[in-house]
Amino acid sequence: MRIISLVPSITELLFDLGLKYQIIGRTKFCVHPHPEVNDIQRFGGTKNIHLDRIKEAKADLIIANKEENLKSEIEELQQTENVLITDISTLEENNAMIREIGRLTHSTEKAEVLIDEINHAFDTLEIIKEKHTALYLIWQEPYMSIGHDTFIHEMMDFAGFKNILRDKTRYPEVIPEDNINPAYILLSSEPYPFEEKHIPAIQEKFPNSQVILVDGEMFSWYGSRMRWAPAYFLNLRKSL
Repeated sequence: MRIISLVPSITELLFDLGLKYQIIGRTKFCVHPHPEVNDIQRFGGTKNIHLDRIKEAKADLIIANKEENLKSEIEELQQTENVLITDISTLEENNAMIREIGRLTHSTEKAEVLIDEINHAFDTLEIIKEKHTALYLIWQEPYMSIGHDTFIHEMMDFAGFKNILRDKTRYPEVIPEDNINPAYILLSSEPYPFEEKHIPAIQEKFPNSQVILVDGEMFSWYGSRMRWAPAYFLNLRKSL
């Protein structure tokens, strides 16, 4: 098969399914596994894909995501190409996606092995009943967070945090003056690359919260990377 992945975490999944030599295209944000992924041709970003070049590539399968990619661009591709549109907001949906891609790419056995590894990792993660309230920031100017219908929301729960914006949907804007007082502010490494230098300004806006940096890939990269998320969550819990 000739496969183009327009989703960073799914590109990594394809490698873990043993499909390296079937991947003919990716986005510039598909950075794992490094450096192997550098051998794969890039077709723009997740929201600015090179439509003409993708059509010329004559792929057998193009994998997109409802959230990562632009609806208008994917709809144009659907007119002439075989496009699988993924939509993942829970661990169960993540495993179903892996199983479906395994079926489509004739790698069902490897897909089931990955699913078993993911399930085992999460099964060994003790569920915390008394969770810390937390605000998970994905952007600044304006500050943006996540609602209850996102994959990150469920990962926060596994990590031992109670999303303070659980009554919101998708990616709400956060106004510090709204008297949000979570125990923790989680600064994600993506899509906005929060770093240590951003902590003082955010701490000033949320003086009653502890501000910490977290690995955004562990909270948002559905796919095979979820094998490693529980161990990261456990270490994060211990560091609090």
